[in-house]
Amino acid sequence: MRNQPRSSLLDQALDFIEAAGNRLPHPVTLFFLLAMAVLAGSWIFSAAGVTAIHPTTGKVVSAVNLFSADGLRRIVTSLVTNFTGFVPLGTVLVAMLGVGVAEGSGLLTTALRAVVLAAPKRILTAVVVFTGILSNTASEAGYVILVPLAAILFLTVGRHPLAGLAAAFAGVSGGYSANLVLGTVDPLLAGLTTEAARILDPGYTVNPAANWYFMAASTALLTVLGTAVSEWIVEPRLGRYEGPAPASVQALTTQEKRGLAAAAAALVGFNALLLWATAPAGAVLRNPQTGGLLDSPFLGGIVAIIFAAFLAPGLAYGIAAGTIRRDADAIDAMSKTMSTLGGYLVLVFFAAQFVAFFNWTNIGIISAIQGAQFLKNVGLTGPPLIAAFIITAGALNLFMGSASAKWAIMAPVFVPMFMLLGYSPELTQAAYRIGDSCTNIVTPMMSYFALMIAFAQKYSPAAGIGTIIATMLPYTVFFLVTWTLFLLGWMLLGWPVGPGAELYLGR
Repeated sequence: MRNQPRSSLLDQALDFIEAAGNRLPHPVTLFFLLAMAVLAGSWIFSAAGVTAIHPTTGKVVSAVNLFSADGLRRIVTSLVTNFTGFVPLGTVLVAMLGVGVAEGSGLLTTALRAVVLAAPKRILTAVVVFTGILSNTASEAGYVILVPLAAILFLTVGRHPLAGLAAAFAGVSGGYSANLVLGTVDPLLAGLTTEAARILDPGYTVNPAANWYFMAASTALLTVLGTAVSEWIVEPRLGRYEGPAPASVQALTTQEKRGLAAAAAALVGFNALLLWATAPAGAVLRNPQTGGLLDSPFLGGIVAIIFAAFLAPGLAYGIAAGTIRRDADAIDAMSKTMSTLGGYLVLVFFAAQFVAFFNWTNIGIISAIQGAQFLKNVGLTGPPLIAAFIITAGALNLFMGSASAKWAIMAPVFVPMFMLLGYSPELTQAAYRIGDSCTNIVTPMMSYFALMIAFAQKYSPAAGIGTIIATMLPYTVFFLVTWTLFLLGWMLLGWPVGPGAELYLGR
């Protein structure tokens, strides 16, 4: 926090956002309270006789009281299976096992350093932004490795270190949902979207690659935008840096280079094996009935593929670089990653109960039906509806930073509602990811925001919350406007957002 008085409208707005966000309970407590609210609401709505007409079946959907004898028995007997059967749980745990080996061996850290160190000065900004976006596959590695490294590199070449910090932060956090490859966030969000879609269609499944086409294209868009904002707006505003001389950047060691070569060879071999299993007609991971890749073992097993894609090069790097000398080292790396997910497991337990209760009471489907009818009545459909939803997601992100926790609350209402309007769950998820990503870099509620302030204070001791938000706000504005228009243009062209993920239902 800064000690000097704050009087500008921006500072007052930031104070309000920070204070409001700090008053929110812990996400675990929030889900517990929401679950209790659903139980109370089920009794109230059932007693009031709240109903809706299902637009597909024509049947009357009534609110179900979970405070009844049958409801309480269902809660008690399903508490465990609600948790163990929660779709995002297993997918995240399996994917993180592979990421744990890649991170524990040192591959992710070394790879980020190698990419940025090798960048020519004239395209350094673009490389930093692009690498930041790609670093999302490595979970939090971008925040703790790339951001401070980018500041040092900018200082080394005579540029303002805060400009490097801002460019990296914009890529890592502002471009959180864009990437060329799938990461751990994809199966996590897809699992939550699946749970929400099944409120309306019990057989609906959203695969983790559901937004891949759109997010891969978004990577190029955000790289260009992030570079332009950095060099034309942010860096000129910061001016010339007058601080101490730059620190030296540690070059890669011989062991690290050997490890990277081994990891690259392993990744090439893995991709060759994947092509063998998917490219030829009748390949083992194609759909046995249709011969295509839609509804195939390849897409159905994408989490296992993500696991292997991190595990193979992680092991190769560790063995070649000497960071993995025995099987116990790899197992320890997996165990260490699992140990960091304790908070996530607690969160999932309560989130799973909330989602299950919400489904059982029929409050979700009734809200979706009535909400969809309201939107039709007021004429809010098409591009204005999608744009409004993106802005809503971005605004909520200012107060609740967790992408998964926020989507677990929003998805059970908005996914079925948009399905009733004809929009696919995959499109709704893509729109949510835009709003969630763009405001990450200006909300003090983001878990790494305090770390960004600490990094900035190394070069500007007076830097505070206002410094970071004022620096990052141009990225948020340009990302939000341009990325939203990009999605609307994508919809106009009728392109699917991912493999087998059309924009509209029934097409």
